[in-house]
Amino acid sequence: MENVLKYYQFSEFFKDESGTFSSNEISFSELNETHFLIFEKTATSYNLFVSRFKNKKEIGKNPPEILEILIENYDKSIPEHRMAIKQYFAE
Repeated sequence: MENVLKYYQFSEFFKDESGTFSSNEISFSELNETHFLIFEKTATSYNLFVSRFKNKKEIGKNPPEILEILIENYDKSIPEHRMAIKQYFAE
């Protein structure tokens, strides 16, 4: 998982204080000024979301304007899971 986070330049994990992610730790990668991919780290798995915030300073502090789950229980060994991230970074 660490390789995925590094490759796509996800932030370090930090505690969500917005209540959106049940106070779990989250990590984000910036797609543009307002859209982000977010990994939520639960006790047993990682969940991947696409989200929209006014800016990255709001992540983990305020609820997102838009939040959609892409993958529950992310597993980098599953090609469809890897492609879900890759499609957002395709140029």
